[in-house]
Order: sequence, then C-alpha cells, then structure tokens
Amino acid sequence: MSEKIQKFLNDSPAARWSALILIALAMFFGYMFVDVMSPLQALVEKQRGWTPGVFGTYASAEYILNVCGFLILAGIILDKMGVRFTGILSTAMMLGGAVIKYIGISDWFQTTAMCEWLGSWWTAMPGSAKMAALGFMIFGCGCEMAGTTVSKAIAKWFKGKEMALAMGIEMAIARVGVFAIFSISPVIASKMGSVAAPVGFCTVLLLIGVINFIVFSVMDRKFDAQLAAAGEASEDGSDEEFRISDLGKIFSSLSFWVVALLCVLYYSAIFPFQRYGANMLQCNLNGITPEAASNIFRWFPIGAAVITPFLGSFLDRKGKGATMLMYGALLLIVCHLVFAFLLPATHSSLLAYATIVILGISFALVPAALWPSVPKIIDEKILGSAYCLIFWVQNIGLCFVPKLIGSVLESSNKANEAVLAAKAAGAEFIPYNYTVPLVIFACFGVAALVIAIYLKALDKKRGLGLEEPNIK
Repeated sequence: MSEKIQKFLNDSPAARWSALILIALAMFFGYMFVDVMSPLQALVEKQRGWTPGVFGTYASAEYILNVCGFLILAGIILDKMGVRFTGILSTAMMLGGAVIKYIGISDWFQTTAMCEWLGSWWTAMPGSAKMAALGFMIFGCGCEMAGTTVSKAIAKWFKGKEMALAMGIEMAIARVGVFAIFSISPVIASKMGSVAAPVGFCTVLLLIGVINFIVFSVMDRKFDAQLAAAGEASEDGSDEEFRISDLGKIFSSLSFWVVALLCVLYYSAIFPFQRYGANMLQCNLNGITPEAASNIFRWFPIGAAVITPFLGSFLDRKGKGATMLMYGALLLIVCHLVFAFLLPATHSSLLAYATIVILGISFALVPAALWPSVPKIIDEKILGSAYCLIFWVQNIGLCFVPKLIGSVLESSNKANEAVLAAKAAGAEFIPYNYTVPLVIFACFGVAALVIAIYLKALDKKRGLGLEEPNIK
C-alpha cells in the first residue's frame, strides 16, 4: 500500500494542489474577461452608442457558437485528445477571441473603414459591437471548453480524494475573478477614459492563463506516464478508447437530462443577471455611480468564493448534494424578488449588500453540489463529453436569455417618463425600471427548484449516490 502511495504524482498533496492552482488561475483570468464590461453598461452606451438591446446581443454572442454545436465537438475532442491538448487549445482560443474583442472596442477602431462597414450591414448594431461580439463568440468557445477540461482534470487528479473540495476551491478562485473585475474595471476605465482599457488589461492576463496550462500539461504528462507504467490507464489518461457511439449513453440517461435542465434554468438566472446587475443597482438605488454600484455587486461572487470550499468539504465527508441544490434554487428566487420589489421601494444600500451576499451563497450551493455529482451518474471515459453536453444545454439558455432581458428591458421602459426625459437630455445615466426582467429571473429560479426536488426524488428511487459523501 505504501508503495502505491509513492508511485503516482497525484498522491502528493503538494503536486495535486499545485496542479489545481495552475488550472484554476487560468479560469480566474477567464472569468475576469467574461465580466470585464458588465460594470460598464452605462459607459459603453455613452461612448459607443450601445443600447440595452445591443448590449444584450453582445452578451449573448459568447454562447452562440457553443449552442450551434461547438460544445459537442469540444467534448469529443476532450475525451479523444485528453486534458492537455484540449486545455492548451481552449486557453489559446480564449486569448485569440479576447484580442479580437479588444480591437472591436478600442478607440482607434471606431474611426476605421472596417468599423463603418460592419455597422452598415445585416442588423442595426454599431460596428464596434459586431466586432466585439465576434471576439466574444470565439472567446466563449474557448472558455466553455476550458471549463469542462478543468472539471475533467480535477476529476482525474482528485479521484478518490478531495474531489468536491478541489472543485469547490477551483470555483471559488474563479468567482474571485468576478469580484476582482467588478472592483477594478470601472476604475481602469475611469482612469484611462475608455472602455477599451480594462478589456486590454484582461487580455494580457489571458496570455498568462495559456502559460499556466502549458505548465500544468508538463505535470499531467508525467502523471499519465506513471499511470501507464502501472497499467492503470493509457497515456491519454483514459482506461478505454472513447467512441462516438458512447454519446448515446449520455443522451439516453434521464439523470443526465435532469441535471442538465437544472443547470440551464439555474445559470440562466445567474450569468445573464451579472451582465445587468451593476446597472440594476444604479437604477434601483436612485442613480448611484457605476463605481458605487460595482462596489456593491462585486460582493456577489465573494459570498460564493468564501463558502464554496466549505461546502465542497462537507459534500466530501457528509454528502447531501441533492438537498443543497434545492436550497440554492430557493435562495435564488428570494433574492431576485427582493431586487424586483423591495429594493426599489426602500433604496436601501444595506438591503442591496445583504441580498447580493445571499445570492452569492446560492451561487455556492448549486455549483458546489452540481459538478461533483456528474461523475456519479456518468462513466469516466465519457465524462468530458457529459460535462460538455451539460454546458451545451446550459449555453442554449445563456445564449438567448441576455438578449431576452435586454429586449424586455427596452420594451418595458418605452413609456417610462424618467427614461424618456433622461435620453432627451443626453444624460449619462438612464434610470431603467428592472422589475419585469427580475421577475423573469425569479421564474427561472422557480423552475430550477421544481427540477431540484424531482432530482432528489430520482436519487432516492435509483440510488444515484447524490446524497452520499465522495470520500469512501
């Protein structure tokens, strides 16, 4: 037994946790880039002429190619080629898309013939928005592929060990990226006088993320060589060869579809909300500055980051994953209803802070329980495809919901006298009423709660092990 403990690289706590930090930092930088423009909605409307509808279309662009089938291809690549190849490819795509988005949003691009041409065809969007959306599409493909790669890498390096804790810490580090960018993006934009500056800053960080994954790949290659030498796995880290026909096992699994549906409903009320959350706080707190709104909203991911590792540790030792999914959905509903009705009535910053933190706790409960549950219902050799297919279903919602929210926000405020007066006066701040969009988010939460209740019943009936601890 002692001989086996010293045989594999992941048996060393220092090695496996170092591997985790390398890939988690890559996702940290990725999450920063995802929301780099979220606190700048009012500024980008002023500097680039993006209406809420345009901003929603841009936000949806991150998921378009994934919905069109890229994520299915990504899962096949991951299971066929392994975490090393897929990780480097995905982080490189993130970097390439970021560069294109930076070009689109940059000040100098606005005066080019290409920007004018882009704005003249297809649909009524500024050329800067179309270029930024193109870059965001490519980035989104890389980011979602990287997310599934990281999940499979953690499942591989922490198999039989602290898997939920490791996934919890990875998610916590990524969530801190959202906190960081909501903290510094408005400051960088204000100091530099341009929405392009924070985008350029995060693009440089993504280059560091590529380097991180290259270093991880060196470690993973050594780990695979040890496994292969011991006859426990092939060099690509899988025990059996992956076949395309194996995808049928995933599509025919009721448990998979329940988890995927829960995922898309819950995350549709989280990530699109992040795009509009800072502006919503501005509007519901009587026109506070973008910096002040971002300073409140940035505590949302901190609530998740602080509690997620503890939840992961609890899951490893005690279980109760399906129950945690139910509590997370319930908190989500309450928070969106508070934002919709209580915050506009009270204009209380204290209430805003408290609700944001509670929403962060919800955001800890669901992912911390959701992602470690997937290996319990899916065979390891098709685990990468399963994660990608869940992300694919999730991306369908994430693709259409931001556009939906942007359109609803515009249409529900067409007769809003305060909005019309502010636009007529050329004001920097437009006081939108967010009640209808927030109710839509709450409805997603209600549907997620119903699915979570059904999943717990299914777990009890079929013995999926979702309520059982990970450490045996």
